Amino acid sequence: MHPAIIFRVLGILLMVFSIALLPPIITSIIYQDGALVAFLDAFAITFAAGALCWYPVRKRQQDLRTRDGFIVTVMFWLVLALSGSLPLMLAEQPGLNFTDAFFESMSGWTTTGATLITGIDHLPESILLYRQLLQWLGGMGIIVLAVAILPMLGIGGMQLYRTETPGPMKDSKLTPRITETAKTLWYIYAFLTVCCAIGFWFGGMSLFDAICHAFSTVAIGGFSTHDASIGYFDSIAIETIAVIFMLISSVNFALHFYAWRFRSFKQYLADAEVRTILTVLTIAGVVTFAVLTASNTYEANDALRYGLFELVSIATTTGYATADFTAWPIFLPFMLFFLAFMGGCAGSTGGGLKVIRVLLIYKQGSREVKRLIHPNAIIPIRIGGRPVDDRVVEAVWGFFSVYLMLYLIMTLILLATGLDFVTAFSAVGACINNLGPGLGGVAAHYGDISDVAKWTLSFAMILGRLEIFTLLVLFTSTFWRQ
Repeated sequence: MHPAIIFRVLGILLMVFSIALLPPIITSIIYQDGALVAFLDAFAITFAAGALCWYPVRKRQQDLRTRDGFIVTVMFWLVLALSGSLPLMLAEQPGLNFTDAFFESMSGWTTTGATLITGIDHLPESILLYRQLLQWLGGMGIIVLAVAILPMLGIGGMQLYRTETPGPMKDSKLTPRITETAKTLWYIYAFLTVCCAIGFWFGGMSLFDAICHAFSTVAIGGFSTHDASIGYFDSIAIETIAVIFMLISSVNFALHFYAWRFRSFKQYLADAEVRTILTVLTIAGVVTFAVLTASNTYEANDALRYGLFELVSIATTTGYATADFTAWPIFLPFMLFFLAFMGGCAGSTGGGLKVIRVLLIYKQGSREVKRLIHPNAIIPIRIGGRPVDDRVVEAVWGFFSVYLMLYLIMTLILLATGLDFVTAFSAVGACINNLGPGLGGVAAHYGDISDVAKWTLSFAMILGRLEIFTLLVLFTSTFWRQ
């Protein structure tokens, strides 16, 4: 382990992040919204902290090892959440205390979208842009962005990429060089963001709202510049654009790369994850439409409109709203909420367990049933026609079992704070799956829960964003042994 190199990387990344405060600063100057001093102070503090970490060890030249990569990944997300909370505390609006500001910042960076702020419509424009920008930077992972510049600074970045890239298949590279891989992913990410912003603008949003919502849509974050979320605009065109880009962003970005490189869409249809998520959404869409119309909740047209939007928003873990799905009849609120446990595809900006893991768990269960009938048979698990190594299946089951245990522990902690079961259960699920809105007392916002619950849920957010093991490995004695 190389503490000096770790501090050097963290210092560089903090100074780079301070640059992200420039757009809100410019916005504050343009709109004269009163938050300029808060952002200038936050910029100075963040840059100075980064410089203090970097300057004493600036001449150290060593490659990061795997252990260093894990530490930098986890530490930087924590440091990002801390530094990201500064404007939220320093600005007169929203003027949050430390716990609330950290929760909101962590929610933004992890693209969870769980907010405790009310009166969003009345916040300064620079704060509104800043919240959306946090989600956009967190969408693909700030570490992947940093990997694109670390080689130029004499620091190897492959270890960071492996610890941050989501999904069970972490070693596949789109291009021969990790730097080019990171750059390519961000080019695609930025291109989709621009396209989404243009779509929203032509759909009827103001340019400011279009840019802000493009940030959170492509990031699958769910923050909005209005308390009523996307429902504020009451526009079928805007809702349709949002659905399209939520679906696009929930797909593995490697497929977007292949489609761009080879000018072909065959990779999408051939991908098992894409076929699975489309199948699940189609079945759930039919059920949602049938229940909403049969229960006379909406007329047929509105049932299709609101049902489809909420289904895609919740299932992809975006968390936008055009209707209060928690008030829908029978089992629909829980069905939609449980779909978020599957989440998006591996390598996407979505949260949840990831489609590939759910698919492997299903196939493993099916194989065990077949083995009861044919105990001596050799039955390989195949994804996309190719056999999956049993080691991968074991890792998925290990991930799932730890996920369930942590889910149970955090739910019990929230119950101990006095929350009812539905609120506690859904709050943990919404945060560990990076969804945002929950059920019960956290359906609208998280402002009414205790500080203990907020810190627990903040831990759940980073746990889900780093896919559990990246964080938990730091709590093992084996990791710290020489």
